[in-house]
Amino acid sequence: MMAWRAATRLVNRTLLELAVGVRGGSSRGTRRSYRIRASWTAGALGSGRAAFLLGLPVLSALGYQAFRKVQSSAVVFALDKEEVLEQADYLYGSAETEKLYQLLLQYKDSDDAEFLWRLARASRDLSMLPDTDGGRKKQLVFEAFEYAKRALERDDKCFAAHKWYAICLSDTGEFEGVKVKIGNSFIIREHLERAIELNPKDATSLHILGYWCFAFAELPWYQRKVAAVIFSTPPTSTFEEALEFFLKAEKVDPNFYSKNLLMLGKTYMAMKDKEKALLWLTKAKEYPAHTLEDKEVHKEAVELLNQL
Repeated sequence: MMAWRAATRLVNRTLLELAVGVRGGSSRGTRRSYRIRASWTAGALGSGRAAFLLGLPVLSALGYQAFRKVQSSAVVFALDKEEVLEQADYLYGSAETEKLYQLLLQYKDSDDAEFLWRLARASRDLSMLPDTDGGRKKQLVFEAFEYAKRALERDDKCFAAHKWYAICLSDTGEFEGVKVKIGNSFIIREHLERAIELNPKDATSLHILGYWCFAFAELPWYQRKVAAVIFSTPPTSTFEEALEFFLKAEKVDPNFYSKNLLMLGKTYMAMKDKEKALLWLTKAKEYPAHTLEDKEVHKEAVELLNQL
């Protein structure tokens, strides 16, 4: 038990579709694993897809007994809250989505926000698996939102509850139409800002909000006009505002995520600052490609560098 507890202590442009999961890099002083899964998908007012990472720290090491305990069964059973959360975070870091969901589903009636926001995250991750059919995906998306909503109701001082509420609310927009999506964008930003207020050191929340700003800053004028017809005052932002959040994320956790480096380069390109765009795009290109998304970032960075 002591070994277990000592093992470790402890993320569309106009119409955003957030999602969470891929592995990232390190933090200053201590190497840490990150898993982030996210995609912003253009909705009815836009086209195409842009994937990006959020960053959620996970358990990077477990004691041998803890590791064996997690690996020994498809669904991990624990004796107390602390053990359950440690096992849940380990499974999340290991991309054991189904096992994680089944573990946390045992606590779906809990009044503890720590269980509920993790269950929201697990539900949405399950909805994103390639073999999840459309009906099951929709069920999981709304299930995830309900868990996130309950987490927020139980503890509105929990930064992760605000972050996952924003992410899960964005996911529901895929099924609710354009007007709802645009209206939700305001709410999404409010909860991201609250998450950052509660935890200014969470690089992933900063990155997501930076991408939110970037998406609306680069929205073409004709899409703005369409949005204005549907919603009298659609969300707006600037590249300067997006840059501020991307830089803050990098300052909080340098080199934590290849996508943040890429977005810094793209933002400086949009601002016509070629020298700084070259700097950050080069960093994105040279980032170790541990994941498929890192490889995609590398490819896009090379293409943009060739344009410059």
